[in-house]
Amino acid sequence: MLIKEVMTASPTCCQPGDKLDSVARLMLDRDCGEIPVCDGARLVGVITDRDIVCRAIAVGKNPVAVPVSDVMTSDVYTIGQDDELEDALELMETKLVRRLPVVDFNGRIVGIVSEADLVAKAPILKVARTIRSVSKKTRGHARAAL
Repeated sequence: MLIKEVMTASPTCCQPGDKLDSVARLMLDRDCGEIPVCDGARLVGVITDRDIVCRAIAVGKNPVAVPVSDVMTSDVYTIGQDDELEDALELMETKLVRRLPVVDFNGRIVGIVSEADLVAKAPILKVARTIRSVSKKTRGHARAAL
């Protein structure tokens, strides 16, 4: 099974200068927990609901005044739209990530694959093993980041 068969296509993106409150609103409107951050067509990072809470709100920053670039995750793992599902599962497990931006052969973002996408469309046993592994290994990471 190819990534393009399970991904959510055409994800909503934000820009590095967007403020956290507007990105949080996007997450609410789109019912998602991660927004790719793009500078033009180039993916420069991702921002998650957890980034906003742990790196801004919890340390007293005002989300109306803080740009995405201050709290986004810049070191992003991606997967190609024509890569195999197995590659995504392995990458998610080894890098301990719950979502992967999907890029085309030019490196432009064309989708995102999340645990929810995998549960809905992929073989459940393989997905369950990956989710269990990522969940067990990431417990306590938020406290360590502070």
